[in-house]
Amino acid sequence: MPPNTTATTGDKPGKSGRKKGRKARLIVLVLVLAVIGGLAFGGYWSISTVRASFPQTKGSISLEGLSGPVDVKRDSYGIPQIYASSDEDLFMAQGYVQAQDRFYEMDVRRHMTSGRLSEMFGKSQIDNDEFLRTLGWDRVAKEEYDDKLSDSTKKYLQAYAKGVNAYLKGKDGEDISLEYAALGFSNDYKPAEWTPVDSISWLKAMAWDLRGNMQDEIDRALMTSRLGPQQIADLYPEYPYTVDGESNTIVQEGEYNELTKAFEQSDSASGSGDTSTSGTSGTTSGSGTSGDTTGLQGQLEGLYDVLDSLPTAVGVNGNGIGSNSWVVSGKYTITKKPLLANDPHLSASLPSVWYQMGLHCRTVSSKCQYDVTGYTFAGMPGVVIGHNQDIAWGMTNSGADVTDLYLEKLSGDGYLYDGKVKPFTTRTETIKVADGSSKKIVVRETQDKMPLLSDRSKELVKVGQKATVDNAAPDRGDGYGVALKWTALDPGTTMDAVFAMDKAKDWNDFRDAAKQFDVPSQNLIYADTDGNIGYQLPGRIPTRAKGDDGSVPVAGWDSKNKWTGDIAFDELPYEYNPERGFIVTANQAVVDQDKYPYTLTTDWGYGTRSQRITDLIEQKIKGGGKISTDDMRQMQMDNSSEIAKELVPTLLKINIDDPDVREAQDLLQNWEYTQDADSAAAAYFNAVWRNILKLAFGNKLPKELRVEGQCLWVDPANSTSPVDDTGKTRECGQRDADQAQPDGGDRWFQVVRNLMDKPDSDWWTTPRSASGRDGAVHNRDDLFKRAMIDARWELTAKLGKDIDTWSWGRLHRLFLKNQTLGTSGPDFLQYILNRGPWRLGGGEAAVDATGWNAAGGYGVVWVPSMRMVVNLDDLDKSKWINLTGASGHAFSAHYTDQTGKWVKGELLDWSFSEKAVDKSTSDTLVLKP
Repeated sequence: MPPNTTATTGDKPGKSGRKKGRKARLIVLVLVLAVIGGLAFGGYWSISTVRASFPQTKGSISLEGLSGPVDVKRDSYGIPQIYASSDEDLFMAQGYVQAQDRFYEMDVRRHMTSGRLSEMFGKSQIDNDEFLRTLGWDRVAKEEYDDKLSDSTKKYLQAYAKGVNAYLKGKDGEDISLEYAALGFSNDYKPAEWTPVDSISWLKAMAWDLRGNMQDEIDRALMTSRLGPQQIADLYPEYPYTVDGESNTIVQEGEYNELTKAFEQSDSASGSGDTSTSGTSGTTSGSGTSGDTTGLQGQLEGLYDVLDSLPTAVGVNGNGIGSNSWVVSGKYTITKKPLLANDPHLSASLPSVWYQMGLHCRTVSSKCQYDVTGYTFAGMPGVVIGHNQDIAWGMTNSGADVTDLYLEKLSGDGYLYDGKVKPFTTRTETIKVADGSSKKIVVRETQDKMPLLSDRSKELVKVGQKATVDNAAPDRGDGYGVALKWTALDPGTTMDAVFAMDKAKDWNDFRDAAKQFDVPSQNLIYADTDGNIGYQLPGRIPTRAKGDDGSVPVAGWDSKNKWTGDIAFDELPYEYNPERGFIVTANQAVVDQDKYPYTLTTDWGYGTRSQRITDLIEQKIKGGGKISTDDMRQMQMDNSSEIAKELVPTLLKINIDDPDVREAQDLLQNWEYTQDADSAAAAYFNAVWRNILKLAFGNKLPKELRVEGQCLWVDPANSTSPVDDTGKTRECGQRDADQAQPDGGDRWFQVVRNLMDKPDSDWWTTPRSASGRDGAVHNRDDLFKRAMIDARWELTAKLGKDIDTWSWGRLHRLFLKNQTLGTSGPDFLQYILNRGPWRLGGGEAAVDATGWNAAGGYGVVWVPSMRMVVNLDDLDKSKWINLTGASGHAFSAHYTDQTGKWVKGELLDWSFSEKAVDKSTSDTLVLKP
């Protein structure tokens, strides 16, 4: 055994008997076949290699550094509940246990956040490392640790790191994870010790993927090459702050109204001078860039290429990320106490980004302050979402705009700022490469700590040198660059907030904790055992100069475009015990922008999911019923297609001559708009929707936004000539299928809704098809007809001619892939590490948000990454589920043991009290000093 650890009793985990023996024989068979096929790079894995990394879950282990014994109780799904007598022991044990289950995942994450992926995976990751080093997440994390965080937080981070390192001590890579054994075929990588900064850095990755509207900012600017201001405004419609006379915002009765009164009495907001309003003209704002944007176009095209290649942390690189959370007051529940639900929508990963666990002090006191359970990230102490003995909380992404892109005028070794050349701050970074030579890069930053992202792309440099601008901008000189302003590049206190939230006892404690939650800005919902419910928007959210709404890149050479400050916490919207008795957050607008003095963002989700959740709650209330835990679960699984309700009545009125297409059209008769996995109608409608988007919008977008490899004959950009058969150029799309536009989300729902009463809009026109089979289309109904025809033959090719065999789940499939070797390793490794497919119901902008990108196909792109329902009357009757399982070990029984239930919409019992935990415990491990 490794030094300082002693196994005294017990054995490795896993189910005993024939089932385990069968699984072991299967593993051996797979590996032997891999060797016979010559796929194991000259080596092979024995059964001992596969099992070597499985955690010990019974008996006892001695850990140097503990002050007393710690019990680790795991249920039948391997979910750990930890019991200790001091805070330091609790978090040290958390580090040890998470490393047992997920250290490879933790190690990859810290290499990503520090820009050191090349050390593990070689030269293929150099470009990613260059960009991540330029952002400098780990440098900011170190500043937080050194200068910002409280002494108690530092103590907990140190204890956590001590636990991780106690697990690592004396172990080789193959003793930790199967993936290290695979990596051992190509390099001699050895895991380094864990540090507190490694834990903090993960918060930067989370903030990056939840950073707000940066992608929309890029897309709007790229659209100007082919679309005019009004066309761009059509594709980014104003947010519907009221729908059918009802408010379509999170906060409706909240304390921000005190600010509103002052705002309504004056044309300027108090404190910041930010009086910008929502909406966009589709042109680049800021001094000197409102005319010819050729240079910016090229810069952003190159920047997108860099961003698109980055590994995903918790979302899908900023696109399409959503979430649901809602809380219902006890006056409308069966239990007479609140019920709180949450299901964050993130990209599917294996293992899941979430890790379930409980952290319990045997006696809550000043020495040991925590009794909390929920979801956290492997590699980070504490609980991020969940409940303690007094309160429960959930999160959704607020979408607050906390990033801006600045076009910088380069001049010699510096940049232009208010007519003077300012020197860049520089630092040299050395990137080590597995099985290769190290590479040095120079990172340049402005005086406002804005890294020059364009330094990371040769294409950006070339375009910057050739950029053309209007007469109001400075001369080209040495070219132009793109710099990033982002709140998370300044040190903050979010790690303090996590621990404060974990031990909060009431609403005041919760808000005090939220004050420290600076990045990423999240919608926080709240409930407590006394029956109160609430909402708080936290985060460092910038204010901008008058006229700048943050929707498009701005000119960095003019100080008027600097951020003017931050919104004070006391001026951020919140709501406590609203009269309506419930609060819903699903990425819709937080407040009515016309009644609030600050611009939070111009790019909300459009409220489709929040409206549906609100309708489901109100239907129950108005029907005189009371809401149960299972009602909340069923709401989470609601798969109604809101856009289908808008379009199907029109689609059914269209006369179809072709009997095969008419047969498909008939599927929509009497369809209740539910998107079950076995629904043929859902399959057909979503194919029609995809083809409507392609014909009306997709084929009119610039190549930078369209799917890579999809080519069109188009008029040259900026041409004013009519669409005809002459003078066209061939343009091929440049984006990955899951990032392209139109993605079909609820922004596109709103676009189409706005055009439905304009049947002769130019958007409904399209030229004849390339094959000549279909003629030109000049109005809405003709375009819908063509979309129905195209959808019929698309599904015939994909699913067969017999519509009785069609189903949405055959198109809409989930694959779970190991995020490193499962995506880029040899085929046999992908076979070993990956799982799926599963046929899913749900869909884009449904409450059961199994997202798909309509531009690229029907495959599942993001999912409800977990689901939970907290019962504040009896916490032991709460329910939860994870996308995959507790373990990151490919052949563990807990690798994907929750996925089947997750697919069916089932939830697991969530034990909290010691009595309930003991009843559900399968294995107990004692960690001894």
